[in-house]
Amino acid sequence: MQTRFILLNTSHAGNVGAVARAMKVMGFDDLVLVQPRWPDVLQRTEAVERASGATDVLDKARTVQTWEEAVQGIEHLCATAMTARDFGPPLAAPREHFAQLAAGQASAHAADKTPLRSVGLVFGSERYGMRNEEVYRCHVCLRIPTNPAYGSLNLAAAVQLLAYEWRLALGGFATLEIPAQQEVQRADAAQVQAMLAHLEQALVAIDYLDPAAPKKLMPRLQQLFNRAALHEEEIHILRGIAKAALQMAEKKKAP
Repeated sequence: MQTRFILLNTSHAGNVGAVARAMKVMGFDDLVLVQPRWPDVLQRTEAVERASGATDVLDKARTVQTWEEAVQGIEHLCATAMTARDFGPPLAAPREHFAQLAAGQASAHAADKTPLRSVGLVFGSERYGMRNEEVYRCHVCLRIPTNPAYGSLNLAAAVQLLAYEWRLALGGFATLEIPAQQEVQRADAAQVQAMLAHLEQALVAIDYLDPAAPKKLMPRLQQLFNRAALHEEEIHILRGIAKAALQMAEKKKAP
């Protein structure tokens, strides 16, 4: 489904770059700015730097002077605001509303079941958000569920959250599979016993274990390593530590 991100009266070039990055991460690239503070905002250094590699989104983006130009070709417009407006569109949570949109309808009660083809997400100025008249022009007002005591979101953060929720509703991206690790061999009981004997020598050499009064140290270590279900490579590591400890002890004893 065609998705457009529309920024109204954006005042910070860095935010535009961060928005481009947030969009690209979620697979979107249709960005339109309405009357930004800087006419050359898409080329400004702050925007390019904050885009962090999403410069193709900036290159494709457009700046326009009117609302009509920004929304041309978009069938369903989602305002973003913390509070509903009197006489404005209905307030909705992004996840629930996006689920409806992904199913191809603008409302669960819409009489017209014509499949939806395009969606626009509209974001207001960093300084004052969306004006009432701008919200009125939209079909729904999305409110990101935030901490009631502090709901202030940076523009790019709001875009990232809604871009994620919308991508999720559209099916998301497959989680990359972790490459299969090389098969490891679990150590057998004899290898564990040999390692414990080696470790015991090292503990005695560094005066951690008194062989005349060993108490329960070695049986406890035996149980610890049994629970650990050691692999052969881990046995080698532990024996390497024991070997290094023995060598250090020998050096200290040397005249």
